[in-house]
Amino acid sequence: MKVIRTLLALAVAAPLAAQQPDSAKKPAMPMGHQMGPGMMQGRMEMQGMMGPMMGHMSQMMQMMGPMMRGMGYSPEHLLMKKDQLQLTAQQVTRLTALRDAGKTAHDAAQADAKTHMDALHQVLQANAPDTTALRQHFQAAHSAMGTAHLAMLRATAQAKAVLNDAQRGRVEGWMDAMEQMGPMMHMRQAPGDSGHRHPNR
Repeated sequence: MKVIRTLLALAVAAPLAAQQPDSAKKPAMPMGHQMGPGMMQGRMEMQGMMGPMMGHMSQMMQMMGPMMRGMGYSPEHLLMKKDQLQLTAQQVTRLTALRDAGKTAHDAAQADAKTHMDALHQVLQANAPDTTALRQHFQAAHSAMGTAHLAMLRATAQAKAVLNDAQRGRVEGWMDAMEQMGPMMHMRQAPGDSGHRHPNR
């Protein structure tokens, strides 16, 4: 999940940074006479930046959809549900090993990505940024984030194989229920609902 948040943060970092000065101005500024040519141009420039970035974010979210469903089989999630899944001691041992190994690989790659993102930030501080260094650090950061994500997906795929058919069926049921709830999932967490296998009845 940390990798997904990092990718989304990269996608919105530039427009958010550009948006800060505008959001700090007086709210509800009326259109028309009080908006000078400079402000109009600034808003148009911001819209020009936001358009491509929002399209990129939309494509990223579409790509993440199937991956998010698969994360129901992450070792950490399965261990949290060990009682409901009736995991054996051998399964718990195997899933624990997968969780720890995956976290080690994920954290190492994410640290590498952060190093290159910090370097990228430094490059951008120059009055005339070095585009070669910019490309190298961006590609290295992108590659490291992909490695971190792959480590998470690999552990998840291996964890799924640890379960038997009945246990996988139960996890699929949980994932189906979560998809049916959609955006309401985070707003309907009433006490006592966590134990229900089918929140939608």
